[in-house]
Amino acid sequence: MLGSSFHIPYGERVLLTGATGFTGSVLLRKIVESGVKVVAIARPCSNVESFKEFPIEWVRGDVFDPKVIEQAVEGVNYIFHLATPYRNAKLSDHGFYQVHVESTQLLAKAALSQPHFKRFIQVSTVGVHSHIENPPADENYPFAPDDIYQQTKAEAELWIREFAAQSDLPVTVVRPAAIYGPGDRRLLKIFKMVHRQWIPLIGTGDHLYHLIHVNDLANFLIHTAIHPKALGEVFICGNQKAVRFQEMISIIEKHYRVAVKFIKIPASPVFAMADLCETICRPLKIDPPLYRRRVAFFTKDRSFDTSKMRNLLEFSPSYSNEQGLTETAQWYLEKGWLSV
Repeated sequence: MLGSSFHIPYGERVLLTGATGFTGSVLLRKIVESGVKVVAIARPCSNVESFKEFPIEWVRGDVFDPKVIEQAVEGVNYIFHLATPYRNAKLSDHGFYQVHVESTQLLAKAALSQPHFKRFIQVSTVGVHSHIENPPADENYPFAPDDIYQQTKAEAELWIREFAAQSDLPVTVVRPAAIYGPGDRRLLKIFKMVHRQWIPLIGTGDHLYHLIHVNDLANFLIHTAIHPKALGEVFICGNQKAVRFQEMISIIEKHYRVAVKFIKIPASPVFAMADLCETICRPLKIDPPLYRRRVAFFTKDRSFDTSKMRNLLEFSPSYSNEQGLTETAQWYLEKGWLSV
């Protein structure tokens, strides 16, 4: 089936972490609009103004604070754990560990004390696999995380899978491919560069990139929370096939009716420069102008076999690569984000 016909039952109580982020905010709206009671953890500095029309119970504080977790988990039936400092390149290694690993441990242990708890959705990342030598890779492909974000995501995933096996905590793990769609700021830079008609080509530009539209991902997360066959499983969530980098650029280029010039740059010195930037900037709490994850976007193959979610759960994304990229390109244009 396209999308999902599964819905969390009316009146159930759901906890979201990372609710003010890109994916979290889309998921939050879908859940609230279905009549489900929602609790969401948000840092004191997070802006929740855009959600003021929704009956959301906000718990303010850090997701790795035991008191915050104890308050937020009370009476919940489902947990969607999306919290991540993905775009915070200046965060310390310990900061990543707190948000990814410590929060997972606290949430999982607290969930066990809830008498009517039904499912814990742990949102990991395909980044735990890093570069795929012989694509496509499935859920059993070895882990090879190569930065602190991926390392702590992998550690959190492995921990909760082992904990669930020992404690019977009902868990499903989802590893999303690259998340994009209207409102995304991570891939916005690519659309901006196409609009400005130049793109850095680090390496060959022939590498594979696997996408998932944010609406499809949010629907799949809800689907896995309800589907009985998702219990205890791990799923890679992505489109049916990956897209080559230059093909992705071509789709956006066509929509904007421009001709892009590629500026070729060798990969090795750029990675070395990224390492240097991170080494200097992170101890000073400064966002590095260049970091390894950003360079990896232009160089590493990320292509996955997503047949498990289709075959076991009968879920297929609604957006093709071309449909989703075109819709997103138009949204950026209409909102004026390309000139910001």
